[in-house]
Amino acid sequence: MSSHSLWTLTHCFFWQKGGDRQQPPPLIGRFGTSLKIGIAGLPNVGKSTFFNILTKSQVAAENFPFCTIDPNESRVPIPDERYDFLCQFHKPVSKVPAFLNVVDIAGLVKGAHAGQGLGNAFLSHISARDGIFHMTCVF
Repeated sequence: MSSHSLWTLTHCFFWQKGGDRQQPPPLIGRFGTSLKIGIAGLPNVGKSTFFNILTKSQVAAENFPFCTIDPNESRVPIPDERYDFLCQFHKPVSKVPAFLNVVDIAGLVKGAHAGQGLGNAFLSHISARDGIFHMTCVF
């Protein structure tokens, strides 16, 4: 969807019976081909290991808390058979597949809102994402 058609869609008025105008419902989320998701959870539950498997990366995943201090980020293509079919059928000049930006965030500790652990840095890493994958360890 082009930016012009998006603008037209969000700024036009819909006509109802009787001639009353009504604005369309607001669009939720954001349009794009690269959503950002953060992997969050307590220290030492396997966030970095899951990140390595999901992104085919080799970041450090050790058996001690706070092995991850700075967030690790990787871009993962999202395979879609429907997109591949449309590209084969229409033969576009360029192809822009969907991507998922995955971020391995340091462990959440009690009192992070008060500055414990990474504190506000952790909270800023979380708030900059479109979604959160909460990793838990069940015994």
